[in-house]
Amino acid sequence: MRKELEYTVPPQRPSRPVAVPPPPTPGPPRHRPAPSLRDRTRYWVDRTVVKGMTTVAGWLALVCLAVVAPASALLVWTDSRSPDTVQGKMATVWRTVGQTLRLGGEVGPPLRIVLSVLLALVSLLYVSTLVGLVTTAITDRLAELQRGQSTVVERGHSLVLGWSEQTPTLVAELLAAHAQRRNSAVVILADRDKLDMERELRAVVTAAGVRRVRLLCRRGRPADPAALARVSPAAAGAVVVLPPDTPEADTQVVKTLLALRAVVGDVRPVRVVAAVRQTRHVATARLAAGPGAVVLDVDGVAARILVQCVLEPGLSRVLEDLLDFAGAELHVHRVPGLCGRTFAELRAACADACVVGLVRPDGSPLLNPPPRTVLGPGDAVVVLAEDETAPTWHETPSTWNETPPTWHETPPTWNAPPAPPLPPPSSAKALTAADIRASPRRVLVLGWNRRGPEIVDGLARNGWDAVRAESLPAPDPAHHVLVLGGPDDHPDPDEYTLVTLLRLRAAEHEACRRTLTVAELTDAHHRPLAPASPHTDLVVGGWLVGLLMAQVSQTAELAAAFDELFSPAGNAVRLRPATDYVPEGTEAPFATLIEAAGRQGATALGYRPGDSRVPLLNPPKSGTRRWSREDTLIVVTTAETLPPHDGPARPAHAPILP
Repeated sequence: MRKELEYTVPPQRPSRPVAVPPPPTPGPPRHRPAPSLRDRTRYWVDRTVVKGMTTVAGWLALVCLAVVAPASALLVWTDSRSPDTVQGKMATVWRTVGQTLRLGGEVGPPLRIVLSVLLALVSLLYVSTLVGLVTTAITDRLAELQRGQSTVVERGHSLVLGWSEQTPTLVAELLAAHAQRRNSAVVILADRDKLDMERELRAVVTAAGVRRVRLLCRRGRPADPAALARVSPAAAGAVVVLPPDTPEADTQVVKTLLALRAVVGDVRPVRVVAAVRQTRHVATARLAAGPGAVVLDVDGVAARILVQCVLEPGLSRVLEDLLDFAGAELHVHRVPGLCGRTFAELRAACADACVVGLVRPDGSPLLNPPPRTVLGPGDAVVVLAEDETAPTWHETPSTWNETPPTWHETPPTWNAPPAPPLPPPSSAKALTAADIRASPRRVLVLGWNRRGPEIVDGLARNGWDAVRAESLPAPDPAHHVLVLGGPDDHPDPDEYTLVTLLRLRAAEHEACRRTLTVAELTDAHHRPLAPASPHTDLVVGGWLVGLLMAQVSQTAELAAAFDELFSPAGNAVRLRPATDYVPEGTEAPFATLIEAAGRQGATALGYRPGDSRVPLLNPPKSGTRRWSREDTLIVVTTAETLPPHDGPARPAHAPILP
């Protein structure tokens, strides 16, 4: 064992004395007020309760006797019918006390009184235990119902698995979709408290104003087959799987899809719509979901929507109206008696809806097809209508002349409401592909996230140059600005977007110049906070994906149609000046513009007045208005540009030079 070293403390040199402040002079003692009788009583009750059940029961018996015995004696002594002797009065008092406290109340020898009290205590113990068991069972059942552990017995309901930021939006759209159905329900299964889910969705239900649709919330892990079986997925009309707001969101979606196949099986497949956040997990999710399921790529859809909003300023409001169930939306109808009609005839014969395209028997869409495309057996018609009710069709001839008439003639007249003659095109010079290529096609990208490379690749395929800017650019009408959310690991990606928009708005105000801006938001609640100008498009990618999932869950054929509309190339929703189809100042109904757009290879869906930013989808075809240069026609057509590059498109991982 090592010997401890001895240390000697050197003597300290005397130091100057430090003045020590004198102790404070004691003042008069402060007298605290004595506790009141109420405080002392409450303190005594607290100390008594913590001693145990026996002490509490004893004090309870004494208190009851102290109240019941004097009251019984006063009742007997003031009763004229009571016995005259003191012994008789005491027996009556005891009988009254016993009946009040359920102690029997027998009189006679002491043994008889003790036995009656014993039997009364046994009876009291039995009744109390029975009441306690029944109360506990009822309480447990109520607690189970409040926790959302009961079984759902529904058929044809829409089932939502998981909870994310898109859940309120999705539930609101599903409620609107089920509003016209009888005995329908929307069921949610998520690993959250049932009361919390109902509290958060209460505002959604109130805003939807739907009373006939039942909203049922159940608690459980969607990846647990036992919990999944309680919500009857095999009997559901549609099952929607949402990615949770966690880092392992896509993994949870894959596990939920596997659990769904384990519960439902492959014999009776259900309509499944799922979403994953990252593109690299789409293939795995599709394998887990099985054949026939639709798996959406949240990042991919959001990136393509951002690209289209850059190409078409003001498109975000149009897509929102097209994807939600308020107003007009896309529907698929199989109408007997239309087989053999051409697409041009169908477009002119539909009285209260806009014909957008066809769906082949194999499910492949054909949007904005050539006018001579014939509706074959088993084909369905895609229309833009207010609800699921089948539109009204007028009689049309079996042939349609694809050659446009001269401007001094009227178009062929059918049994549909007559339309005025098509006016000659505007005298302004038509915009050629070379003019479009020569126009400024440059966008400045502020911010970056994992969707950035895909956005840049989509812009490059459409002939746009994306340039990352580290500093705030000067306002320039010739340039577009794309503001992406903050880094992916940031707790609030919208913080960067809001601050950047605020600085852009201030710079525009100082320079008195505007810049077309597209800004990405991840939370729809931040949209009212965004300092956006009238020429700024706010794109909430997650919210639009929620609307898209609701549409596809109700009509599976629309999945391929929306995929084509959001594709980087091909048919897409585009905004064109109304003067591209009719001269400025022309008074004509919307049906005339549908015919004029069809002769130029486009399908009209609606228009946006020049004095408003609110689009009008599927407007009445008979109402006449004066069309101006500021009016915008909403059409489905292909891009009018030539291939932007002679070589292949720039890959997504290519660096972007500032």
